[in-house]
Amino acid sequence: IFFKHIILREQIMAEIWELEANEISNLFKSKKISAIEILNSSEKRFHEINPKINAIPEDTFEYARKIARNLDEKISRNQKTGILAGVPLTVKINTDQIGFASTNGLNIQKNLIAEKDSTIVQNIQNADGIIIGRSNTPAFSIRWFTNNSIHGHTLNPHNNKITPGGSSGGAAAATAVGIGSIGHGTDIAGSIRYPAYACGIHGLRPSLGRVPMINYSAPDRLIGGQIMAVSGPLARSIKDLDIALQAMSIENYDDPWWTPVSKKLPELPKKIALVTQIKGLKIKNSVVDNLKLVAKKLENSGWEIEEVDGPDFEEVAHYQAVLWLAEFRRSSGMAIKNENNADALFVFEQMSKKCPDTSIEKFMDALQQRATLGRKWSHFFDHYPLILCPVSGDLPFEDLKDVKSTNDFDYVFSSMLPQIAPPFLGLPGLSFCNGISKDNIPYGVQFLSRRFREDKLLEVGYDLENCFSKITAINPKF
Repeated sequence: IFFKHIILREQIMAEIWELEANEISNLFKSKKISAIEILNSSEKRFHEINPKINAIPEDTFEYARKIARNLDEKISRNQKTGILAGVPLTVKINTDQIGFASTNGLNIQKNLIAEKDSTIVQNIQNADGIIIGRSNTPAFSIRWFTNNSIHGHTLNPHNNKITPGGSSGGAAAATAVGIGSIGHGTDIAGSIRYPAYACGIHGLRPSLGRVPMINYSAPDRLIGGQIMAVSGPLARSIKDLDIALQAMSIENYDDPWWTPVSKKLPELPKKIALVTQIKGLKIKNSVVDNLKLVAKKLENSGWEIEEVDGPDFEEVAHYQAVLWLAEFRRSSGMAIKNENNADALFVFEQMSKKCPDTSIEKFMDALQQRATLGRKWSHFFDHYPLILCPVSGDLPFEDLKDVKSTNDFDYVFSSMLPQIAPPFLGLPGLSFCNGISKDNIPYGVQFLSRRFREDKLLEVGYDLENCFSKITAINPKF
């Protein structure tokens, strides 16, 4: 039985905003709910919850209402609809969407109004998704925490004392509370995977070349950003990550790194390398215990698990930092002074200490080592199609810990080795949430695979989802 915004789900009355994206889309396509009803439910949820967490500094409901009306007309005519038909989503505020400013959390970009949709927005629209808001990010999108001078501070809906993650912290927080069923994020050093971990949902960093992403309001990125930064989805279910990835991956050769990939890839064994120790990383016992718990669940589900020494994360992360910081110095060095955001200045100063030499020689060395190290990791994946490892060496951090002191920054940075390393090689990664502690702190793990094997990440995600409680949209208790 269906009533306006309320439907019967598993014998429990649930509002539309509580549902997964795949559920909403199926109900819409079967004409049991309308796109306007979906939008009204999302808008009600937004006004109820967003003031508490500040995940979406700019809503797009006026724009979304036009999309919803067109979708309702489309479905009434029995026309074919896309894989995200009727699904409410959020897009990160550093992303071009016609008529909106791609602020990237910066006052100096508050008037950078997009005149053309980014490739990711185009793909979401082509899949008939409904963009309802633009999610918050730290200034310059360079932190694992989310606040800035123009849009303010995003809070973790589970626990306002811990970070919502960053830089896609707004996307993760919004998705966790049901402001949109899917969030769009970007990831050059964990900006999808870490916010998903911190906010108790799932996040998928796609391979380099899987999802086309170009902002037309800015010059093309330098080579570091081109080969390490990607766009991808955050969601409360693996199925939603799956359909979001399909939509986001629609071809667009405006991104010259976009690669057509066959849907029929070679079968790989259900074999996982469990990595509980990583050189250069201090891993808390609670994190290790959770890794072993997840490994045991997978073993009982038919996966072969071997605890082994993993490939070298530390050296890979070092070269990632060279490319990352070299790009930032060249593209944003003057901008960071003009923005004059105290937190961003502090973070940039501390990052510079970690990697003081980004000369052309060091830069070329990093690119050379990308091939050498990539080959080593590839050989590792020959034996183990998946790596199960920490998202971070620690549970989600105290909020804004990175700017409390130099020592705190160093601790945060060193704990993020599993986030920093994979992008250097263009690898995909899945951040999977498997529970919330009694103190309202999420737990999770990370899976890595070789390029373009997102299918294997999704496969393990589907299996693991059957082993733990379903993730549902939460209500902040503060």
